[in-house]
Amino acid sequence: MSDRPKFFDDIAGVAGGAISALAGLREEAEAMVRARTDDLIQRLDLVKREELEAIQELAANARAGQEAAEAKLATLETRLTAIEVRLAALESPDPDAIPATDV
Repeated sequence: MSDRPKFFDDIAGVAGGAISALAGLREEAEAMVRARTDDLIQRLDLVKREELEAIQELAANARAGQEAAEAKLATLETRLTAIEVRLAALESPDPDAIPATDV
């Protein structure tokens, strides 16, 4: 088994160093692009996806609360109408006009 010449070891070392340097440059370029993109988003007054999703969740919760309040209001309006009918019947001089209770 023969030993590899030192020349090939030197070339491998230089290639490894060049690859490491290129990886570092790539990371630096990605960081610069990310920073420029964030700056552009801020200047254009755009929102990030996380912020949009949070606002959408708040809106969905508010919509559900509104629908629940509307359902409760409809129930209360129905009950109020029934009470008004019974009250009008009680105030009526005709005793046959009093509706039966649903108790």
